[in-house]
Amino acid sequence: MDGSNRLILINISGYDHPGVTSALTEILGRYDAQILDIGQADIHHTLSLGILFMTTADTAGDIMKDLLFKAYELNVKIRFTPVSASEYETWVSMQGKNRWIITILGRRLTAKHIAMVTQEVSDQGLNIDAIQRLTGRIPLKMEESDRSRSCVEMSVRGNPRDHQAMQKKFMEMAATEDFDISLQEDTMYRRCRRLVCFDMDSTLIETEVIDELADRAGVGQKVREITERAMRGEIDFRESFTERVALLKGLDESVLQEIAENLPITEGVGRMMNVLKRAGFKTAIISGGFTYFGNYLKQKFGFDYVYANELEIIDGKLTGHYVGDIVDGRRKAELLRLLAQFENINIAQTIAVGDGANDLPMLSEAGLGIAFHAKPKVKATAEQSISTIGLDGVLYFIGFKDSFIQ
Repeated sequence: MDGSNRLILINISGYDHPGVTSALTEILGRYDAQILDIGQADIHHTLSLGILFMTTADTAGDIMKDLLFKAYELNVKIRFTPVSASEYETWVSMQGKNRWIITILGRRLTAKHIAMVTQEVSDQGLNIDAIQRLTGRIPLKMEESDRSRSCVEMSVRGNPRDHQAMQKKFMEMAATEDFDISLQEDTMYRRCRRLVCFDMDSTLIETEVIDELADRAGVGQKVREITERAMRGEIDFRESFTERVALLKGLDESVLQEIAENLPITEGVGRMMNVLKRAGFKTAIISGGFTYFGNYLKQKFGFDYVYANELEIIDGKLTGHYVGDIVDGRRKAELLRLLAQFENINIAQTIAVGDGANDLPMLSEAGLGIAFHAKPKVKATAEQSISTIGLDGVLYFIGFKDSFIQ
């Protein structure tokens, strides 16, 4: 930088109204000042505007005088801070450092939640560049039945001292303080996810369909015991699946339609699918459940693909057998990869969402794996989780704002 040049940071605050930024930058433009950095935020009609500019030593005094008069006229406060060349070069050198996106989500977010997260950010030697609210404005009075959402997104720069420890600390906070948190590196792929794959049972729907079928067959308790052991990862999924399907032998095919028409849909599925389709995402159901119910959800919500297990039906009765290969954890991850290849999508652009132990291979394979209202083993292993709100919480982890998706 030429010794005759001056670097000046101005900070403007006050009641926000149209024309403030325009009036101040017009003065800078009149003196041919070069803007090196600019940022603006509005919180409850209060403006916070920062501009770092470079000008010559001859014009710096006139610029500051004109800006001061204009700020008085606009009824805003202005503060001037000189910046040295070395300070500026240090700031420029930060460009090579990684950027991270931290998303904090819950029914309600408190000051304690924000303080805990930002303390860990500070402890890891990171710097917060920006904070924005993704959810709509929160009314002071809310009915108990309201399914409120509150989400804040932070843009953080730097290299964590211990990335794994930071991730673990965030997951521990979420588990004990009743909020959800996501830590993602802010790469090109994070900004252009294209394929979202969902487990079905206890993810898209609030039940395990095989348990519903077992109740109709009179073997509900026996099947539930096997299901719970499998979802906790205590027994092999293939073995448990074969045992459970065998217990359904003789059940009438009409029961499947009855169950499908009364499936308890998870909160937020309709809103989420509406947004994902409008935004051009490809969506898939990859389930250890059954194709009959996956196809029902496909028709209802517009999923692009369904991969699940096929029950064998002869003469209108379940035989207690299945047709084709079992969709287990290994197969789920394989199907995710195949769909990404078929759609010509980088694996880093994929998202997987599930709740059970058999979802872990798929969650770890995806660019973003989200444990949704998950079993303890799954939540402890996954890097991202949603446990406090509905499935539309996925939209906030992608970076959508309510103002874009209403």
